Amino acid sequence: MSHKLPINLNDLLRQRTVEGERIEYKTGWNPDAIIRTLCAFANDFENLGGGYVVIGQDCDADGRPVFPPVGLPTNQLDKIQRELLAHCQLIQPPYFPALSLEVVEGRNLIVLQAPGGQTRPYKAPEAVTAKNKVWKYFIRRYSSTVEAKGDAEQELLSLTAKVPFDDRFNQFARVDELSKPLMQDFLKEVGSALADDAPGLSAEALGRQMNVAGGPTESPWPKNVGLLFFNETPERFFPGVQIDVVWFPEGAGGDRFDEKIFKGPLARMTREALGYIERNFLHETVIKHPDRAEATRLWNFPYAAIEEAVVNAVYHRSYEEREPIEVRISHDELTVLSFPGPDRSIRMEDLKAGRAVSRRYRNRRIGEFLKELEMTEGRSTGIPKILKEMAANGSPAPLFETDDDRLSFVIRLPRHPLSLVPTREVTGEVTGEVTGEVERLLRAVAGEMSRQQIQSALGLKGEDHFRKAYLLPALGSGLVEMTLPDTPRSSKQRYRLTASGRRWLEAHPDGSPA
Repeated sequence: MSHKLPINLNDLLRQRTVEGERIEYKTGWNPDAIIRTLCAFANDFENLGGGYVVIGQDCDADGRPVFPPVGLPTNQLDKIQRELLAHCQLIQPPYFPALSLEVVEGRNLIVLQAPGGQTRPYKAPEAVTAKNKVWKYFIRRYSSTVEAKGDAEQELLSLTAKVPFDDRFNQFARVDELSKPLMQDFLKEVGSALADDAPGLSAEALGRQMNVAGGPTESPWPKNVGLLFFNETPERFFPGVQIDVVWFPEGAGGDRFDEKIFKGPLARMTREALGYIERNFLHETVIKHPDRAEATRLWNFPYAAIEEAVVNAVYHRSYEEREPIEVRISHDELTVLSFPGPDRSIRMEDLKAGRAVSRRYRNRRIGEFLKELEMTEGRSTGIPKILKEMAANGSPAPLFETDDDRLSFVIRLPRHPLSLVPTREVTGEVTGEVTGEVERLLRAVAGEMSRQQIQSALGLKGEDHFRKAYLLPALGSGLVEMTLPDTPRSSKQRYRLTASGRRWLEAHPDGSPA
C-alpha cells in the first residue's frame, strides 16, 4: 500500500507550515477524524486538488508543525495501514488515498495524499469505530473538516460527477504518450523522493504514482493534466494550447506587427514565453539627477507583474477552448488575453481592488503542479501581486477587463510614464516637447508641493486627467522630479522643478513663446 510522494515532504512540512485547507497534521492514529478528513479532501469542495494528512506530526496552537515530530512506533506501522485499508472501504463510494511511509528527523510518519475524487460526492461514517454508523458528507473549511449542511450540502450534491477538465481521463490518448523523461525532470526539480525510483518504473506506473494516469489495469488512460505537462506536443490533444507574443512597433492600430508562438509542455512553454518577453521587451530607465548622487531606476513593465499575469492566464484559462493565450505588446502597454473570463461569482469591483477570491478553481491539478514548480502561489494571490508590483515600480495601476458574458479576460499593464524617456541614461536635460499643460504646471510649482497642492493651484478637479495630461508628461520630460522616487506612492511624496525645469523657465519668461 506504500507509495512515494511526487512532492518533497520537507518542503510540504517546512514551507507550507500552517495547517490549512490542503494539509492536516495528526499526532497519532485517530481513524474517526482521519477518515472524515479524507472524505473531505475527496469531495474537494473548492477544487483545490484535495490535500494531505500527515500522521505522526504534532503541531503547536497556531497549527505550525513541531520538529522533531512525535512520530509513530515502528511496530504500529503495519497495523495502521491494515486498519486504514479497511476503514477507507467504508467511504461511499470507496476512496483510497496514496500512502507514503516517511522518516523525518529520525521519526516515522505516514503521509496520505488525498486528491480530489473522480466520483464525488463522497460520504463517510461520522465514527468508523461506532457499531451503528451514521454516514455524512464532509468538506474542508479553512483548516477544519466539517459536515456539509444546508446550502453547502446542496452545492456539493450539485457537483456530482463534475470533475474539472484537467483532472479527467483522456480516452483519446494512450498512457504511453506520457513522457517519462518529462515526469522525471519534474520530480527532480521539486525534490521528490520518487525521483530515485522513477528510472525503474514504466511510464504507466510512474503516471499512476503521480496521479496523472489511472483507470483499469487492462485499459489505462492518461489524465488531461498529464498530457498538458508531460507530453512534448500537448496541442495535438488540446488545440490552442500555446502562447502568442505579438509586438506592435507602431501601436495596435499600425500596419506592422511581429509574432512569436510558443508551444510545448505547459511549464516549459510558459517559461520560454516569459524569457522571450524579458529579453526583448523589458527595458530599465536610469534617470540621473544633477542635485543628488542617487539615480532613479524603473522598468517600462515590471517583470514580476508580467510573470503573474501570464501564469494566471495559464492557470485559469479553459483548455476546452481553442483560443491561445495572447500577449500583446506596444510602446504604451502590455496586455494578456485569455479565454474565458473570471468566474461570475467574482465582482469586477473586487477584482480591480485586488480583493477577488474565487469560489471555485477551474483547473485544480494545473494549479497543483504550478505551485510545486513555484510558478504560482494559488489562493487568489495573483491579482493582488500584480497590483503590488506595478505600484512598487511606480507604474500606473493595471486594468482588468472582461465582458458581460465573461467570455474573455484581459489584463492591461500600462507602461511606466518615465520610461518614455529613452533608455539611455539622461543627465537632467529636457527631452521631448513641452506641452501647454506641462508649461502651466511648471509655472505653478513653487518649491516642493504635493500632488493635491499643484492640482489646486491649477484649478483642476479631476485627478486622472491631471496625472495623464500634466504630471506624468512633466516627470517624463525631466523638468519635474519626485522628492521620494523610490516610493512613488508615498503619502509624503512631493514634486519640485529639476535644474532643467528651472532653466526652461528662465529661458521662457511668462508670456513668451515656448
